[in-house]
Amino acid sequence: MPAGVRKVSVVGVPMDLGASKLGASGGPDAIRRAELVPALERLKLNVEDRGDVDIPDRPAKPGSPKLRFKAPILKACQDLCDEVYAVHKAGRLPVVLGGDHALAMGSVAGTAKYYAQKKQNIGLIWVDAHGDINTPATSPSGNIHGMPVAHLLGLGDKDLSGIGYRGPKVKARNVVLVGIRDLDVNETKNLRESGVTVFTMKEVDRYGMAWVAQKAIEQASDHTAGIHVSFDVDAADPSVAGGTGTPMRGGLTYRESHLLMEMVADSETLCALDMVEVNPLEDVHNQTAALASELIQSALGKRIF
Repeated sequence: MPAGVRKVSVVGVPMDLGASKLGASGGPDAIRRAELVPALERLKLNVEDRGDVDIPDRPAKPGSPKLRFKAPILKACQDLCDEVYAVHKAGRLPVVLGGDHALAMGSVAGTAKYYAQKKQNIGLIWVDAHGDINTPATSPSGNIHGMPVAHLLGLGDKDLSGIGYRGPKVKARNVVLVGIRDLDVNETKNLRESGVTVFTMKEVDRYGMAWVAQKAIEQASDHTAGIHVSFDVDAADPSVAGGTGTPMRGGLTYRESHLLMEMVADSETLCALDMVEVNPLEDVHNQTAALASELIQSALGKRIF
């Protein structure tokens, strides 16, 4: 977080409308149960928990098969955008707990709106096993949690890409994806055409997380006011983060995940943080939620020594 900023606001988004599995709606409470607020207070942070954004009831039918549950997701993300914007206006750093990753269309839009009014851009580090850059036209499932990066870049559905204000929320040159290891054919094409920077698990294996994290921070912070980090727990290997809807073997280790967050903290560029896709229905003894809580602490300055 920026030097001198010691105020943090926690916002929950108990939503699983964008995912193929139910359960991520329990993520915010699971992370809270993992002692998140007391742990942040032990870091000498001024912490407020603003509760949860209201999520519309799940409709009986999903609507368009290309944009499943678009209407309630759009409403939830618009409300989240307003909430995150208000947190920034109050001089505090938003920590958004999810919930499926579709929520990032609202959280990142709220951050971007605040800085856009100051005529500044933001960077985005997207930590995920998946690219999340499908559009309604290319998505094989119609699940919106696979589309937020596309909409934040101004692609896809005009309503979803227009949350907060019309147009892209981030420049492609300042968007960095880390931990990628599961892409469909259309997503690969979309990524290559988008201009974003992608560090797959191959780069993490080959060069190490320290190198990848440094490059990601440099790219996302280049001519920006700060970095919004959106961390999907499925970026971590299922051996340490099994409580998520779409686990995929070969992910980040416990220490690689923490090192990335620790280096973000050291950079003093963090301006907002999402921690998403914790699914307590898939978890054992709240282990994944505990990891999520620990990673948030690392991003906000917890040190080994």
